[in-house]
Amino acid sequence: MAELVKVNELAQALGLEIVTGDEEALNRNITTGDISRPGLELTGYFNYYSHDRLQLFGSKEITFAERMMKEERLMVIRRMCSDETPAFIISRGLKVSDEMIQACDEHKIAILRSKISTSRLMGELSTYLEGVLAPRTNVHGVLVDVYGLGVLIQGDSGIGKSETALELVQRGHRLIADDRVDIYKQDELTLIGEPAKILEHLIEIRGIGIIDVMNLFGASAVRGSMEVQLVVYLENWTREKKYDRLGSADETIILGDVEIPQIKIPVKTGRNVAIIVEVAAMNFRAKTMGYDATKEFESRLTRLIEENSGV
Repeated sequence: MAELVKVNELAQALGLEIVTGDEEALNRNITTGDISRPGLELTGYFNYYSHDRLQLFGSKEITFAERMMKEERLMVIRRMCSDETPAFIISRGLKVSDEMIQACDEHKIAILRSKISTSRLMGELSTYLEGVLAPRTNVHGVLVDVYGLGVLIQGDSGIGKSETALELVQRGHRLIADDRVDIYKQDELTLIGEPAKILEHLIEIRGIGIIDVMNLFGASAVRGSMEVQLVVYLENWTREKKYDRLGSADETIILGDVEIPQIKIPVKTGRNVAIIVEVAAMNFRAKTMGYDATKEFESRLTRLIEENSGV
């Protein structure tokens, strides 16, 4: 389910200056991550005006508005102010006209301002809003940053997912979420995972209880969010089942409509699962960079067979 974001939350998250806006204006909901740059609207053309979007004014819009008569400028800005308009945002620290302030105050709409360039500000606004407003689902597992790779550890209850994550943290890696991972699509191919607010920085270890990872290991041991790039599924080892010994079986799993590579690791007494997960992450990274140990082994085996056949 998508979350809601208010204008004051946006201002706080991106460090935007509040030029004007009372409590009612700052509590308006932003319902879309799309940003509008009102060009035609300043000329009086409102047939396709996106009234429910943030209205971003850069140098072009401000300069054009400055050339208008005061009465005309006030009339146009008033038409841009609707009950659904979240806020007006000014880039480059540009001066806000008295007419814009008057119109926005009349309609209880906040005006925010940033010192950065328009294109950069538009990118930051879109990235933040798309992340916050994206529909979310949650999956059971532990998300860990292993060598900069987002590894989601899943498996049966009680198999040792949290204990494995704790050992990875002790080895210098970072915890993102334990037990419940909230995921959302950043784009068609990118899945982002983050902790539920109530479980942020916390991990449950059977026999000990809830521990605060950031408090025990420091701020460098946790991270707020991470792209989910690899799923490691821990399953109980059984003698009857045959396991992939060469790593040639490429498996995937669908999470949030995104296909993610998956590795299944059998767990039994004596196996150091944390180190295996660590190596699995490094091996996956090597594959994405073009080196595949399995293919190298198969190539060596083929050459050996050919050499022996020629004898």
